[in-house]
Amino acid sequence: MVMISRGVDANFWQGKTVFLTGHTGFKGSWLSLWLSSLGAKVCGYALAPSTTPNLFTVLNLQDSLKYSQIADIRDLDALQKAVIKAQPDIVIHMAAQPLVRYSYTHPVETYATNVMGTLNLLESLRSIDSARATVVVTTDKCYENNERLAGYQEHEPMGGHDPYSNSKGCAELVTAAYRRSFFSADQYLEHHNAIASARAGNVIGGGDWSEDRLIPDAIKAFEANKPLIIRNTLATRPWQHVLEPLSGYLVLAQALYEEGTAFAQGWNFGPKDSDARPVQEVVELLISAWGSPASWVHDGSEHPHEAKSLKLNITKARENLGWVPKWTLETAIEKIAHWQKAYQNKRDMKSISLNQIREYSQS
Repeated sequence: MVMISRGVDANFWQGKTVFLTGHTGFKGSWLSLWLSSLGAKVCGYALAPSTTPNLFTVLNLQDSLKYSQIADIRDLDALQKAVIKAQPDIVIHMAAQPLVRYSYTHPVETYATNVMGTLNLLESLRSIDSARATVVVTTDKCYENNERLAGYQEHEPMGGHDPYSNSKGCAELVTAAYRRSFFSADQYLEHHNAIASARAGNVIGGGDWSEDRLIPDAIKAFEANKPLIIRNTLATRPWQHVLEPLSGYLVLAQALYEEGTAFAQGWNFGPKDSDARPVQEVVELLISAWGSPASWVHDGSEHPHEAKSLKLNITKARENLGWVPKWTLETAIEKIAHWQKAYQNKRDMKSISLNQIREYSQS
């Protein structure tokens, strides 16, 4: 491989049709806004937003997309028809059940969404010949985690202790099987679709109202003038602003589209090692950015298993895609506090969000 890109190419995305699953979610909404601002025609396919408020509605993204279809990726027939209708140039699959603790109480839904949903998407791609690049988004938790301090590399075994993490490891295996069986390099002149998977860290950013996530829980507590209750103060995660992995997905899609199957592999898009930090430190940074009377307390009761340490090795993306993280954890926290304060003050959040995308792109 050769280094082909160092960032998102605005000219590349102009006029491209992108089929984006999960477009109504937190990450999906940020990506929908970014793609639309680049001139891409976004065809969204997802369930209705799961929270009120939610970023998709706050940014009024319905009007920015080519169309938005509210449907379930577990429905193969509906998904296949949507893919055929869109005739996309590029596919980005982000629809998922994304929560670890929820997966303990809803394991069947988690596997059905994350595994069969991915399979349904890949199977649907066999019905079209327009797609030139497909990015299947999974998670850093797809690896078999042995709690080591070194970052996991793309070639290491898939696994996962809890149903969420394990289902994402399964989604990676499904993606690899379809790539080898139906979208291989040997058959590229027939299918023309280069398929890769992308594994990101713990994503944070403004406009996240998801349940059972650290930053949304913290902001909810601060706004109510209550202390945040923390379960695992020492749990270390690869924290990154949402724009970091999204830029990785876009750079990867560009490489797949332009270079083909040479980049049809798994890729890590995590922060620098210095930004893999314990929960307590992240919360204290947010408290500092938010201001008084924000505070936290420790919850010492028992909870379902969660990994204590997790890091990603991003050498491959840096050396072969020219992708590197831009914002430190401190910068990410500052951007989140600014976004949420602006929302509290009833500012124009589409302008605020677009400005953050511009700041990230220019940094």
